[in-house]
Amino acid sequence: MLEDLTTEVSSPTAWPAAYPQGYAVVDVETTGLARDDRIISAGVYQLDARGEVEDHWYTVIDPERDPGPVWIHGLTSEALRGAPLFTDIAGEFATRLEGRVLVAHNAVFDWQMIAREYARARAQAPVKQRLCTIALSKELALPLPNHKLESLAAHFGVVQQRAHHALDDARVLAEAFRPSLRTAAARGVRLPLHECLPLTEWTDRPRVGQGAGHGSGYRPTGWRPSRKRPACPYPNPGRYEPGKPLEQGMRVAFSGDTSVERDLLEDRATEAGLHVATSISRLTSLLVTNDPDSGTSKVVKARQYGTPVMDEAAFGQLLHDVEPAPES
Repeated sequence: MLEDLTTEVSSPTAWPAAYPQGYAVVDVETTGLARDDRIISAGVYQLDARGEVEDHWYTVIDPERDPGPVWIHGLTSEALRGAPLFTDIAGEFATRLEGRVLVAHNAVFDWQMIAREYARARAQAPVKQRLCTIALSKELALPLPNHKLESLAAHFGVVQQRAHHALDDARVLAEAFRPSLRTAAARGVRLPLHECLPLTEWTDRPRVGQGAGHGSGYRPTGWRPSRKRPACPYPNPGRYEPGKPLEQGMRVAFSGDTSVERDLLEDRATEAGLHVATSISRLTSLLVTNDPDSGTSKVVKARQYGTPVMDEAAFGQLLHDVEPAPES
């Protein structure tokens, strides 16, 4: 595949005039996915208009709370002791983002976390547009087995050195984004750019049971016991209708690999007011899967029941603005 792409991505002679003039490839590691979760490290690779690296930057950040899933990002409370607060690095972070399109893998998540941190700091991140590399890989119809960063990296022969380390994840993404960008330019593909709006909904409150001396509530995927989630307080409004927003109370099921850890993705859905279902029934509103042709029992049942199916990237976009349940 790399040989097939060589001529296409080498250097398009006619670069699309509408393409951005610079990019900030970003990865943030966080304490979780909810509104009260915090960024604990950030990596940024600054790229020019054609995807060439100009500079890179990395910092750890004191989240002022429990670090969350340490087995994922490796940052313990001890490792973060003495790290700067977000307010201390907000200015430097802003200089790395200003005037550039924010590029991330599942970009809506990184943008929301960054926007909330700036809201807490009584400021705004200087970002007007974002680009999700999952969406771009779909626009290019890349033959990926799933939408994980490691699969995108493997497709372009990029070697990961420290998975879930913000700077290395940003490096890997930058190296995979460059040939993706050049392929898009050579084909005249319109980049999937989305507007970045400041967020106003955030909180400084740690979740119940979290804070100094308490576990985060997450467990490693292969070893955790089954987690009993609180009952969804909203009635099920029915099936999801394509083109419309999600509504609180909708029953959402997940199947297959996801680029975001499944526990974290399910927590984010619960936080938005959705009912996370462990199986498919006629009452299921939506199935989220990155491989709709996998033939898993959930996919098969969804097909039998006519349950709408959506990929993780699209689901992440819709989670940004879930319709509130109507007042009873």
